[in-house]
Amino acid sequence: MSGSADSAETYDEFSDAVNMTASELDKWLDTDESKAVGQKSSDGGESTGHHSGRRIVEILESKKADLSDDDYAHMRKVVGYVKRHRAQGPSKDVEHSKWRYSLMNWGHDPQKKQ
Repeated sequence: MSGSADSAETYDEFSDAVNMTASELDKWLDTDESKAVGQKSSDGGESTGHHSGRRIVEILESKKADLSDDDYAHMRKVVGYVKRHRAQGPSKDVEHSKWRYSLMNWGHDPQKKQ
């Protein structure tokens, strides 16, 4: 798949959806706010979004040519999540909302100026 028109489109959509740098995201994932949001498995481990964030950092730190089909599949998942959740934002106090924190775990800060 790597090199196809579909992967180029996925890469562009991912680049649009993820507006945090690898270092910004990595730093965010270490915060209590990041760890406090998202769906966790029954054993109370890491949330889906937090795990995704760590995977996004790996993708951002990779060369485009080195991305695997699994990476592209995760990139499509990220794009879908960001699109869906951006449409559901709170009407007030966006800055301190669980909605924003969840999106940030997926690499998108709705408060960040592009």
